[in-house]
Amino acid sequence: MRSVPVIFPLPHHAALLALLAAACAGPAATLVPSPGESVEIRASYYSRALVGRKTASGEPYDPERFTASHASLPMGTILRVTRLPDGPSVEVRVNDRCACTHGRQLDLSEAAARQLNMLRLGTVKVRIEILDRRPAR
Repeated sequence: MRSVPVIFPLPHHAALLALLAAACAGPAATLVPSPGESVEIRASYYSRALVGRKTASGEPYDPERFTASHASLPMGTILRVTRLPDGPSVEVRVNDRCACTHGRQLDLSEAAARQLNMLRLGTVKVRIEILDRRPAR
């Protein structure tokens, strides 16, 4: 018996693609604040094994700089990251892209993670606010 491929009409293809795109986008895609707003997300920090590797902006990862990786915020965006519920804050510059899996939407440099007292924990809940959208250097 021969199998015959099932071909859906174009509207079904478009609907299927839209559904797949929405499923892949996940919560990280919707958790991006506008300037002046804030959102609560989960953050982690970069491994020391990445020291010196090029980030998406082209600069090498330096654990002592206050930088961050985000899936969609423009390179050069300055964020205030505050550890929740009422912990310390730090300002970081987005210079890399992250896949951000397991519920995380932000990866921080080691210096930023140290300032937020999260080195032992690995991941924490934070609030991010956009302070400035500078063009990447």
